Amino acid sequence: MRALTLATLMTATALPALAEVNIYSYRQPELIEPITTAFTEKTGIETNVAFIDKGLTERLKAEGARSPADIIMTVDISRLSEAKEAGVTQSVTSDILTENIPESLRDDDGHWFGVTTRARVIYASKDRVPEGEVTTYEDLADPKWQGRICTRSGTHVYTLGLVSAMIAHNGEEATREWLEGVKANLARAPQGNDRAQVKAIWSGECDISLGNTYYMGQMLEDPEQQAWADSVRIEMPTFADGSGTHVNVSGVAMTASAPNPEDALAFMEFLASPEAQAIYAETNYEYPADPDTAPSEMVAGWGDLEPDLTALSAIADNRAQALQLVEEVDFDG
Repeated sequence: MRALTLATLMTATALPALAEVNIYSYRQPELIEPITTAFTEKTGIETNVAFIDKGLTERLKAEGARSPADIIMTVDISRLSEAKEAGVTQSVTSDILTENIPESLRDDDGHWFGVTTRARVIYASKDRVPEGEVTTYEDLADPKWQGRICTRSGTHVYTLGLVSAMIAHNGEEATREWLEGVKANLARAPQGNDRAQVKAIWSGECDISLGNTYYMGQMLEDPEQQAWADSVRIEMPTFADGSGTHVNVSGVAMTASAPNPEDALAFMEFLASPEAQAIYAETNYEYPADPDTAPSEMVAGWGDLEPDLTALSAIADNRAQALQLVEEVDFDG
């Protein structure tokens, strides 16, 4: 894999045609390097990765038809939907992708495909919260949690994803009441990232928090954060209507002006292959999108995940209402 600057990528179109895929990635190159390396070893197609931590869609819009990017890789359904709505992706038809990626984890029109999932779970203090005390997301609004919950900002995409799912399951008014209840139970104003919430549990500032599953693996990998991870366990809440645990995705899409569409499609199909799904499972602490690929031993040890099968595209449709509710209840105030 060659990690290139945007300026270098922009000159790629002037060079002789090569078997290559140019990737704009919201995820840092080192996180996807095992995948890109395996892809090149198997196909001979080179990958050039440019890390873009913000403004990915805006970059593609500005570049237009001159963009060197073939592929975008990003996290969260809202970012994938945003790219589609901006017209910077194109529809892809592939039997491999539709057979390996469940319908709920891909766009109805073939513009994007989830390649891994991450569950939005509860991190609970081992010392102060009995096992099984948190069973549903709706339960977080129960007054028994008053002063005991920590979470990141209500306007963060991970939070908005869960709020959007709550709207899909319970409707807008019930979700407003739920947000008000959760806000009343906060131990502090929303702040920090998911790991910061676990640190707050470790320090005794709160007892439970919302977070993505893979952060547990990342904390256990970091000597300075192992104690935080050891102070909590993962609980898999579900929705009160009997649906499963809320999941979000890291996903892939082909750009609207991909200069190497055949190589780009080969890369997308490789991401959905058992080989790549197994690599993801072992290296990123995420769940494979392909239900036939087992999670890593560590991830499996966090408990059985029964994901909510509501289509992520339908959940994404509620994002504007979710943001409005978060602002109306002044969740971060």
